[in-house]
Amino acid sequence: MINGILGKKLGMTQVFAIDGRRIPVTVVEAGPCVVLQKKTVESDGYNAIQVGYGMKKTHRVNKPEMGHFKKVGKGAFGSLREFRVENVDEYNVGDEITCQSVFAAGDIVDVTGTSKGKGFQGVIKRWNFAGGRATHGSMFHRAPGSIGASAWPSRVFKGKRMAGQMGNKQVTTQNLVIVDVRPEKNLILVKGAIPGPKNAVVMIRKGVKAKK
Repeated sequence: MINGILGKKLGMTQVFAIDGRRIPVTVVEAGPCVVLQKKTVESDGYNAIQVGYGMKKTHRVNKPEMGHFKKVGKGAFGSLREFRVENVDEYNVGDEITCQSVFAAGDIVDVTGTSKGKGFQGVIKRWNFAGGRATHGSMFHRAPGSIGASAWPSRVFKGKRMAGQMGNKQVTTQNLVIVDVRPEKNLILVKGAIPGPKNAVVMIRKGVKAKK
């Protein structure tokens, strides 16, 4: 059985539990995803299925990609991902995978997306440095301070926390709870926030740390 699905982050809202508690949720339009290819141990060394999500105009797809999509005959797709499965024979090329066939309310999931890009940022915003005092002419307010040693090692160690590009990286948020699944609109309501801006493509998978 497939353990995940692709979707689009629509934004955040809130729902109310039976006991009156207010629950913040992120709404994800999950699927339907179309099976584009089956991979087996004999041909590829592992069992998996490749799925496509999000329709794309055919004139924006190059010829090799279009040749791959034509085998299915359901148009072109903007996002492709692979999901490992134990038995690929459960699926056929062209099958549609919907949100209710993978998840149910109460499931623990991991959500992977690309975080919001924030450009080039200083150490205070990027790494939560405290900075210097703001008064008495210290002339040291938002600067990073010393970054190296003396004669040894005469260089800056790799991984030093400094100013630089912030965000726009693949991020996975683990152990989120699915509050509700609404198959009539292909919606999944996930408790809390997930990575990425609105309309970003995210991948929802069953939690690897969830209790079996």
